[in-house]
Parts: sequence; structure tokens; C-alpha cells
Amino acid sequence: MNYQELGTKILSLVGGKENVTGLTHCATRLRFNLKDESKAQTDTLKKTPGVLGVAISGGQYQVIIGNDVNHVFKPIAEVCNLGQNEGAKEGPKEKKSIGARLIDTITGIFTPVLPAITAAGMLKAVLSLLVAFKWVDSTATAYQVINFMADAAFYFLPILLANSAAKKFGCNPYMAMMIGGMLLHPNFVSMVNASKESGEAIRLFFIPIYNASYSSSVIPIILSVWFMSLVEPIADKISPKAIKFFTKPLITALVAGVVALAVLGPVGYIIASWIATGVTMLNTYVSWLVPLILGGVFPLLVMTGTHYGIIPIGINNRMTTGFDSIVYPANLASNIAQGAAAFAVAVKTKKAEVRQVASSAGITAVCGITEPALYGINMRFKTPLISACVGGAVGGLFMGLFTVKNYGGGSPGLMTLPGYIGGDSLRDLMLACIGAAIAFVVTFIVCFVLYKDEKTQEEAPQEAIPAEAEGKTGETQICAPVKGKLVSISSVNDPTFAQEMLGQGVAIIPEDGTFVSPVKGTVQMVFETKHAVGILSDTGVEILLHVGLDTVNLKGKYYEALVKDGDTVDVGTPLLKADLAGIRSEGYDVITPVIITNTAECTQISKEPEGEVEPKAPVMKVVR
Repeated sequence: MNYQELGTKILSLVGGKENVTGLTHCATRLRFNLKDESKAQTDTLKKTPGVLGVAISGGQYQVIIGNDVNHVFKPIAEVCNLGQNEGAKEGPKEKKSIGARLIDTITGIFTPVLPAITAAGMLKAVLSLLVAFKWVDSTATAYQVINFMADAAFYFLPILLANSAAKKFGCNPYMAMMIGGMLLHPNFVSMVNASKESGEAIRLFFIPIYNASYSSSVIPIILSVWFMSLVEPIADKISPKAIKFFTKPLITALVAGVVALAVLGPVGYIIASWIATGVTMLNTYVSWLVPLILGGVFPLLVMTGTHYGIIPIGINNRMTTGFDSIVYPANLASNIAQGAAAFAVAVKTKKAEVRQVASSAGITAVCGITEPALYGINMRFKTPLISACVGGAVGGLFMGLFTVKNYGGGSPGLMTLPGYIGGDSLRDLMLACIGAAIAFVVTFIVCFVLYKDEKTQEEAPQEAIPAEAEGKTGETQICAPVKGKLVSISSVNDPTFAQEMLGQGVAIIPEDGTFVSPVKGTVQMVFETKHAVGILSDTGVEILLHVGLDTVNLKGKYYEALVKDGDTVDVGTPLLKADLAGIRSEGYDVITPVIITNTAECTQISKEPEGEVEPKAPVMKVVR
């Protein structure tokens, strides 16, 4: 897949860089903050190859990509100059509810630090396995080294969060990290310990400093950086221009640091303690309730992207009590259930294309990333989504009844099961495995019973469809767009096309530089670089004509577009001209894939034998 090309197209469809005020990404989706969401072409985005779906929630415009999201993020961030952004204030946006703004803020702060937390959790899990199998002794220096490596992300979590919070609140991230350093400084930690032993309060002149330890904390630093974002512009305004370089950071650090130590740090510490107390009460009296609910509704939260508003609760639980028995166990049951639903579809479906997508998405889901299964299978066919909610709730109920504890975090799935190793035994690991198995089995059975392939035209007598009334279903003839040699798509020297990741199709080695429409329909998109055209046939078949491989790098050189988005075309209508000799002189292959991008909606695709073809000659027949 050409990530540069996909990123450019996505940026164009969300309204261009002028419409983007903020951008982050999580494990599977791009999270835009847009000035005007009405400028985004949502329907076109959903149909763009490489995009699994679009969700608008929590104050964010979310484009679901899948596991390759970081590769798509980079070119967009470079164009928008967001990679070097030190947290400039976002531009004016439409008014959003308090809840939407809160979710957007939490997501923006926690999403960037999740890789570090995941790495730390997995290191802890590996260490637990080494000790459990007696490969490493807990007193050995090897154990101690790996242990402090894993603890680093947790201990210095306030500094990591300070950086992302500063970018979200629009203030200097290095000043914010300095505030985090104040909360963690060894001298302050020593003073707190001494104060607790002696009973003598710490004072900054007449200001008392609360005796609290902020390592591994979450809420205190977020409140402190938010306050710093209010102090910084005031310090800038009152500082004399001649010495602003010195006075602005001085005022910011002094005021925000004192308030953090004396007021906001203690407030955040107390709030975190209340949350921990609430979790303890839930575990004592109704340990089954919240995991049951979360296990059932997590797919719905993922659909809207609001699940990142729940994850910080699990992180706070681990930081304050040493484990989480609510969020992560429930999320594990839910993710395994989504994978089971996809596997059930793969087993029962009679459609090869659906089976291929479901199998791949199922593997990804049980490993912890559910968007491919959610958007590619479960939401599409509805009954798998219902089955996943049922199985996730049952698995979550089991996790809650036995108070299964997660010690390591990470993206909940089979890969992070070692994160349940902790305490004095393997009890939580065994129970987590049982809970995951319950979620899988229940979901698989329910989905296998409920799922049925959608009725297709192939199941009806073909002669019952009048040729003159083809409509939106029936047989569609795809014609050659250019004179040349018709070859198998597998011969294309690009795995994205050759392995039919974008859909089934054929390829043509062109002899002429004039490319015409292969069907009657409407031009969906002409890429800015003019090397590719997307067409929607009158019968609902989506075709991508891609002239050359990696020719996006030519940036339109040697290409001339003859149509524009929205134009109506007939078979043989000229689409674009290409200087084949010029393209070859730059070292590019001119082979031209013709792809059916909505292959999953088609019940049959037949291809003509390889050989010489003329424009408008049949090369494929498609039944929807």
C-alpha cells in the first residue's frame, strides 16, 4: 500500500490541512480535530481503499485504518506540520458538549503514551514468566535490571503524561515535563518520607505542602499542566519584551510548580484515592457488575472511539492498587469475543471473499486489535456484533465473579495474557484464560447459529433478470480501459495489488497512452497526481484504474486528466492520458491494475483469458 498516497487522499477528504487543528493516532485510527466537520467528505472517505470506516465521536473525527495507521499518520502530520508542534492552541472549532470535550481531552492525553505503558506491561509479563518457570531468580541482578526497565514507564508516567497533556492544552511540553519532574524529584520524595515519620509538615515559607507521593500517578499532573496552560499566556503578557525570554519561564515554573505541589497535586492524589476506594468497594460487594456491562458494550465504545475514555480508569487502578480487575479483564473478554464472531463467520460463510476477511480479522482481534473485525465483519453483518456483545458480557461476568486481576496492561488479547501473572500464584492467569475461553465459545456458538449469508443475486435464476433492467444488481461487464496485453493480477510487482488486498481484478500492460472508462457510471475520484481514477458503475460496482506502480511519486508528471470528480462517463469515455515512454524513463512500471474495490459485495467475478485486448473489449464480468 502506498501510505503517502492514502494519507494525501485522506487529508484532502477531511477538508485539507487548513481544516485540521489537531491530529493523533491510536492503534488503529487517525484522530482528527477539525475546524469544520461539515467540510469532511465522510461518504467518500468510507469508500476509499485503505479506510475501514469513519467514526465521529468525543469531539474527534476518527478515520479507521487498521494496523498500518502509523504509516498513514506520518505523511499527514508532515504536511500539516504537526510533527514539530509544541502544542499550539487549536483553532476555533464548533461548540461541543462538555462530555465530548472531556473524552477528546482524555483521549488526546493518554493515546500517545499507550505504547510506553504497553511496553512496560509486556516487560513485566516476560519477567513474571521467567520467574514462574524458574529461569530467573527474583534475587538475581538480571531480574532487578529487567524490573527497573519495566518500572521506568510507570514511575515516570507523570512526565510522559505532562508531554502529551501540554500538547493537548496548548502549552510548552518541556515546561510541563519540568512540573512533572518537580513531583518526582528524589529530594521531594525524601522530604515527604521524613515528614511522615516526624509528623512535621513541609512548608514553602507559609504555604503547607501535602505529604503525597506522585510516582505512577495520573490525575495530579494532568490538573497541574492544565493550570500551567492558564499561567503561561499570563506570564507572556506581563513579561517585559526585553527580558521575556527569562521572565516568562520563571513566572510559569514558579507559579505552576507551587500550585501543583500545594493544591492541584494533592487534589488529584485525593481523587485518585477515591477512585481506588470505589474500585475496592465494587470488588467487595458487586465485583461482577461492571465487567459484565463493559464486556458487553465495549464493541459499541470502540465504534465511537470512546473506549479510550475508559482505559485511564484501568491505568489508575493499577497505579493505585497494583492491579485492575474491572477495565482490562472486561476488555479482554470483549476482544476475544469479537475475534470469535469473525471466526464463526469464516467457518459458516460460503463466500470465499468473506471467509478470507473474517479469518484475518479474527486473528487480529484475539491478539488485541478489533477494528478490522468490528468494521469489516461484525458491524457489516449485524448478527456477529450481537453475538460478540453476548459473549463478551458472559466472559466479563466470569472475570468479575472471580475478581480476575490484570497487572500489566497492554492491548487486551492473547498476546498480553502474561499481564495476568502476579501475586503469589498463577491464579489470575488461569482464570483469565478460562474467561477468555468462555467468551470465545459462547460467542462462536451464538454467531454460528444466528449468522446467515446475505441473499445474493447469484441465488436467483439469472434468466429472471432482464438485460435491459440491470439496475443496481445483476451482471456488470468490465471492459479494457486501454490497448495492451491482459495479464493476471498476481503478476503485478506490488503485493497490494497482487495479493488482492484492495479487491479482485486484472492488469493490463498498456501499449497506448489513452485510457478510457471500462464501464458506464460516475467518476468518484481523480487522484491529485492524476495517475489513478475511481469509478462507480451504474450497477454499483466500484472500479479503481491505477496507471503504473508507485507513480504517485511523479506528482502528476506525464499525466493529463480528462475528467473530474462527479463526471458521468460511458464505456469508452476518455479518462486520462499518460506519456508511457516518459514514465518508463523515470524507472516506473506502467502495468495498469483494474481493481473491483467492493469485491466483498460481489458474489461472482469471472475474468477473461490472458492475451491481447483492445479498448472496450470485455475483461471481467461481475455479479452483485
